[in-house]
Formats: sequence, C-alpha cells, structure tokens
Amino acid sequence: MESRKKNKLVQPLLKWAGGKRQLLKEIKKCFPKKYSTYHEPFLGGGAVLFDIQPKKAFVNDVNSDVINVYRVIKEDVNELIEDLKTHKNESDYYYKIRELDRTSEFEDLSPLKKASRIIYLNKTCYNGLFRVNSQNQFNVPFGKYKNPNIVNEFVLRAVSQYLNTNNITIWNKDFEEALQNVHKDDFVYIDPPYDPVSDSSSFTGYTLYGFDKNEQIRLKNVCDELNRIGCKFLLSNSATSFIRELYKDYQITIVGASRAINSVPSGRGKIEEVLVRNYE
Repeated sequence: MESRKKNKLVQPLLKWAGGKRQLLKEIKKCFPKKYSTYHEPFLGGGAVLFDIQPKKAFVNDVNSDVINVYRVIKEDVNELIEDLKTHKNESDYYYKIRELDRTSEFEDLSPLKKASRIIYLNKTCYNGLFRVNSQNQFNVPFGKYKNPNIVNEFVLRAVSQYLNTNNITIWNKDFEEALQNVHKDDFVYIDPPYDPVSDSSSFTGYTLYGFDKNEQIRLKNVCDELNRIGCKFLLSNSATSFIRELYKDYQITIVGASRAINSVPSGRGKIEEVLVRNYE
C-alpha cells in the first residue's frame, strides 16, 4: 500500500442505495495500516475504491449492468460522454428508455448504449435508486428533477483515467468466486446488501438474485476462510441481532449512518451499522 496524491475528481458517478460516501471517515479509521492487494467483491457505486484509489485492486459486482458501466468508462469514455448528451430529462422519454429492457431489441444494444442508459436512468429516476424486479427489469419511476447532472464529464474522465493508469481488474462474478485469488496479507473490504432492520426496510433489489440470510451466512463462511489464510477483512452491515451474533467472534464497531432510501418517510434517518474486522 502506497500513500500518494489522489485525484479528488475520482468519485462515484452512480447514486447507490447504501452508498458509503457518508461513512468513509469511519470506514477508513478501521482500515489496516499495511496490506498488499486491495479487493472489493461488492463494488456498487465504488465510494470506497474511488476514495482510497489503490494502485492495484480486484473489484467485482454480481450486477452486470453496473460492471458494464465501469468497463465502458474505462474503455470508451469519449463515446459514452457523447451518447449521454443525447438524453432528455423528460418523463415520456425516461419511460421509453426505461422500458427498453422489456423489449427484444435490448439484447442488441451495444455495451456503450447499455451503460449510457443505466447512467441516465440513475441520474433521473426517483431518489437515485438502482432497483430491478424479478425479471431483472429496471422499475424505478421518473424523478422529476429540474436539472439532473446526467453528463458529469470531469468525473467520467477522471474515473476513466484512474482505471486505465492503475492495475484495476474488474469482474462480474459471485462474491465467493471473486475472492478465490485472495492471498495472505491482502485486504478485502466487504459491503454486501444489508440484513434488513425491519420487514419494510429490506433493500436487496439492486440485483434479481437478492441477498437473504442464507447468503449472509455464506458470506460469513467466506470471511472465516479469509481469516484462516491470514487475509484482513473489513465488513459493513446493519447492526441487527442476526449480524451481531453471526460475527460475534470478530471485532465489531458500531457506527451511525443516515439512510434516505425507504418507502416510508419515518423509516429514514439515523440507523446503526456495524464494521466487522479480523485485526486490531
């Protein structure tokens, strides 16, 4: 791990449920002082990766739409920026673009067109929510924003430059498969879909696969294996009794986070989260 000057324009360009920007300070307090290679198996909006900007990293997400966005930004940012400029902040147009994944022509769209569509929908949909239904179709309504930042050209170019000038491997796999190449003294930051604090607060719709308690247990077993081989891990999750009991053998820090995404306004606000780690 090397300390160096970071580019402040390298930052998340997708709004993400459970994004870590507001908790970065607390998360980085818990980072190990030294480690070899950085791994992040649930990349999502990329807030942690883009803040620490490691020179070498293996990053992954099971959501193929999101990973396609990062790959297009890395490989074809100029064309992506030009395509984003063609989108309109209008309700009828929004629903026309949203409905594309319900049509046969969707599979014929190029990776660039798919990436442009996802960024556009993310910037103009209600609450900046990335959510799909059981058919893997984007299903968030129009957001009615006056002036959404659909084309954040400076950030797009900065992220592209970061991904191209560093050794960043981008995968679209199951988290367990993505962590097969972890070695002793590596560091893994793990930010899975959270265990719901109530029946109404569950948000696992960023992928059609969901993330239930069995998946949480499978993830804990992977953490046990990381610990066994001498790899450091730091995991974020909600501070439910289930999660606290699951990780009781590790060091748990409680932090407070604001959550704006909830269908019920009273469900928004400060909630407790845990940071779990296997090192001092």
